[in-house]
Amino acid sequence: MSVKTFTTADLANHASKSSLYLAVGGKVYDCTEFIDEHPGGEEVLLEEAGKDATESFEDVGHSEEAREIMHKMYVGDYKDDNSGKKAKSPSSSTPKPIHAGDKSDSGRLVSWVKGWF
Repeated sequence: MSVKTFTTADLANHASKSSLYLAVGGKVYDCTEFIDEHPGGEEVLLEEAGKDATESFEDVGHSEEAREIMHKMYVGDYKDDNSGKKAKSPSSSTPKPIHAGDKSDSGRLVSWVKGWF
């Protein structure tokens, strides 16, 4: 039997109450039928729907029983292809230089510090 591999985009197509998939630990689970049974309520699942929920899942500290239930919902593997992450623009990642002549607070601070040396 061939295992389906889900990309970030594939996973995002299952982000609703009528089709709710989650990735946890590199595996994808169809939680659609489990929404009404989830002990934490449907809101918890809907918040993570269509995403890699590994961090949220592990932070809660799910029981072995929860992990066994998930095993029955397994539908494939997850390959994070970074398609859901926005690339940083060069201007947002490059710090703005501070000049002594600036009228901003940081510029005044530089001028003040330079006056001491």
